[in-house]
Amino acid sequence: MCPNSTSTACRWDGSPRDTRPRRPLRVAATSPSRLLRTGQSSRCRACGNPIDFYQRTDQRPIALHPAELAAALVPVSCRWHLSCGIAHPHGDGSAWCPIPHAVLCPARIPTLRLTSHVEEMRRRLGVRSRRLIDSGVFAPAAPPPPEPDASSARPARPVVQLLLGRYLADRPIEDIRCVAQTRHRRRCPLPVLAPGTPKGIWKLLPAGPQRGQLTLPTGPMAVYDLSRLPYGEQLRWRTQHCPAHTAAPNAADLALAGWQVFDPLLHAAHIRTRLPHAPGDQA
Repeated sequence: MCPNSTSTACRWDGSPRDTRPRRPLRVAATSPSRLLRTGQSSRCRACGNPIDFYQRTDQRPIALHPAELAAALVPVSCRWHLSCGIAHPHGDGSAWCPIPHAVLCPARIPTLRLTSHVEEMRRRLGVRSRRLIDSGVFAPAAPPPPEPDASSARPARPVVQLLLGRYLADRPIEDIRCVAQTRHRRRCPLPVLAPGTPKGIWKLLPAGPQRGQLTLPTGPMAVYDLSRLPYGEQLRWRTQHCPAHTAAPNAADLALAGWQVFDPLLHAAHIRTRLPHAPGDQA
């Protein structure tokens, strides 16, 4: 009886044995985006349908529908295209184009006239959303909890001033984490507010007027001011990196930065009229 010799390249069950060392992922120095595509797929919190997150040219996130549609069947204002991992808000002349999920989301009221093909896509996503809800797989996002009293220690979503603009953070200043990937292919656990780095100052500043907006908050608001920091430090906060990953330009990002461009009307619920009082804060 001849022995059944197995190849060293296979395991006992016949599956291939991967003997090649794992290579670290690096981002090319010429790449306009450091965001890895892996892990950027999610589900809409309003309807439960799949979405893919991309960065725009100004680093703001945009949720696109995973499948491209025929460009001829999509309104011109809804056509996007992808280039080097960046989403651009116009077509590139190709026959197919991605479309923002906000246009197709059945939980939203359309704000522009849609074609019959796009309306049919909205109807299909609405049917799928209802099936997900009925089967218990998906539950629409609950309304956000009320903001704590203005005299509490830390704003849940502070307004930050940097790079000649104001942004709304998605969490307290001390809890903002680096979005870069570590050598173990996990998200960096280090905070952006790292020890030994310049810190911002809490200030009471007027809510900046926006063009075309007539009813704005008139009183002062608490802002975490980073505008006096060097440009490199402000850019580090905007890209949401710890000092170590700022010094490693080839490191990729595993998540999108959690900033939103602050709008006094849309984000009025997050405006605080008193400075927070926490140990170590400068006022």
